[in-house]
Amino acid sequence: MTVQQQIKEYITSLPEPKRSDMEALHHRILQIMPACKLWFLDGKNSENKTVSNPNIGYGSYIIKYADGTSREFYQIGLSANTTGISVYILGIEDKTYLAKTYANKIGKATVTGYCIRFKALKDINPGILETSILYGVEATNKKDDLTK
Repeated sequence: MTVQQQIKEYITSLPEPKRSDMEALHHRILQIMPACKLWFLDGKNSENKTVSNPNIGYGSYIIKYADGTSREFYQIGLSANTTGISVYILGIEDKTYLAKTYANKIGKATVTGYCIRFKALKDINPGILETSILYGVEATNKKDDLTK
């Protein structure tokens, strides 16, 4: 099964109205990042035990670890959970930036160092969410440019 098929199956498996919200967010992120690499993590470990919610990933950047190793990972993540939807904006150096910049503008959402969590799409300002996603993509693209 392709990544696109896994994503479609995942979104289709969700109950309404979460399914419609996830579908709308998926299409919007693809408009923002049209040529991005797509990822799908099913939330299971090597023993097929569920350890997290499934995640759709968009884009890619290189994570560098203190021990000198590195690995590729997605820039933006999207996941449904029991209380709503989480958008992960990964690779931002300043872990206070998202909360300081967007928490008071986005609407009914919890904003942490790398996650914007909300119950439903209607509860937030989609323009602010898009701006935060674009910031995250630009920040990780600059970081990758510096490592080349």
